[in-house]
Amino acid sequence: MFKLITVFWAFILIAVLILVGRLIRQRIGLLRSLFIPSSIVAGVVALLLGPGVLGAIANSVTPGSPLATGVFAPEIRDVWSQSPSIFINIVFACLFLGEPIPGPGDIWRKAAPQVAFGQTLAWGQYVVGLLLSMLILTPVFGMSPIAGALIEITFEGGHGTAAGMAGTLQELGFPEGADLALGLATVGIVSGIVAGTWLINWGHRHHHIQVNQLETGTLDDELTLEDGHHHPLDSAETRAARVRLIQDLLIDPLSLNFAFVGLAIIIGWFILEGLKALEAATWGTTGLKLIPYVPLFPMAVIGGIVVQIVLVKLNRTYLISRPLIARIGGVALDVTIVTALATISLAAIGANFGPFVLLAIAGILWNVLVFVFLGPRLLPSYWFERGVGDMGQSMGVTSTGLLLIRMVDPQNRSGALESFAYKQLFFEPIVGGGLFTAAAPALITQFGPFPVFLLTSALLVFWLVFGFVNFKRMRQADVPSQLS
Repeated sequence: MFKLITVFWAFILIAVLILVGRLIRQRIGLLRSLFIPSSIVAGVVALLLGPGVLGAIANSVTPGSPLATGVFAPEIRDVWSQSPSIFINIVFACLFLGEPIPGPGDIWRKAAPQVAFGQTLAWGQYVVGLLLSMLILTPVFGMSPIAGALIEITFEGGHGTAAGMAGTLQELGFPEGADLALGLATVGIVSGIVAGTWLINWGHRHHHIQVNQLETGTLDDELTLEDGHHHPLDSAETRAARVRLIQDLLIDPLSLNFAFVGLAIIIGWFILEGLKALEAATWGTTGLKLIPYVPLFPMAVIGGIVVQIVLVKLNRTYLISRPLIARIGGVALDVTIVTALATISLAAIGANFGPFVLLAIAGILWNVLVFVFLGPRLLPSYWFERGVGDMGQSMGVTSTGLLLIRMVDPQNRSGALESFAYKQLFFEPIVGGGLFTAAAPALITQFGPFPVFLLTSALLVFWLVFGFVNFKRMRQADVPSQLS
């Protein structure tokens, strides 16, 4: 157990590391050109100064050196090692808080092609990963079959999901999976930006981009939020009510918004406990146990949606400021990334370097090939502008997808941003850190990789068929002209 003062200094050091990461990023042009977030740079700096690099070098030169454990005290690293699985709940609780939720029909009409394309990318990552696991990783390298889920957990889910799943992987007897996941997430975000930038230039040369002009602009990795406390889609009445609220509040608006984040997490916890009780009373009596391995963060997403819907029903949406919620989630994500990368076991990655490379190559190839060959056949209008966002998200995080959309269509002439945002409502609760992402390792453990491979293959086929049929229907109805 550690004391509160240890926790205090652990997070003070995180703040300093983020400043150092920002300084390094601004001084190295390559990091800026790849849009690598400062939090990743900070996490890598902490890793290099830890026992795995600096400590190992110091100990090899002078056995028993004071730097054998790195520059950070073991108590500090203990706090960091537990932080990712905690702070990721805040990140996911913030996803839909303060976001306008249109009617299901309106959302579906705009998002259906995007949903089909995104789901194809996600379920295909399971199919590719499980095939690789069954044919090579388990029989040749002796790895746990759970490795077949790592591509989706890391490429689709990103650093946050990879860190949040560490406890589950540990409980299921695959502890090295947590370190491999964080390494793969880093490969994913870098390759996503590199591949996306190259594909945008390729698309421009071959006239696949339909917007008038390719403008890369001067983009940064920081939050691209409207100044103040308002969402761009807020009505005038909501903005006025929020201004009155802020004037009358006796607490800081940031504290009020954090309270709603906490409420979303509590609701998610109750949902998770309810599912545990339901399992214990039904299928759990046969010995099948899945819910105990499901972490809290996918339920926090549902909790956030519940809070948002209730506020809409009560006409109290002005109580939540989307920019403030996004900043709360952004800070939590920075903490998650820094602490997760700082505590990676390089020895675990080194011991499994062959599988690590195979998983990385397979994930990159799948995402790029799906975008190039299936994007034009699933997205009826502006396929490049709309598809590149999903490809970026499927190789890194949501912000990677948004970054690529802004690079290819900075004025949002294609409507890609709206379709991408609406798609998340049908996407995040299931994959990319959703319910299936959380349950997949337990399903593989309980039933084996082949049944899960059959299930994910069936879902991949379903979304492909739906996507092709929907593409044909929308083309025949001339919907693309309406969407544009």
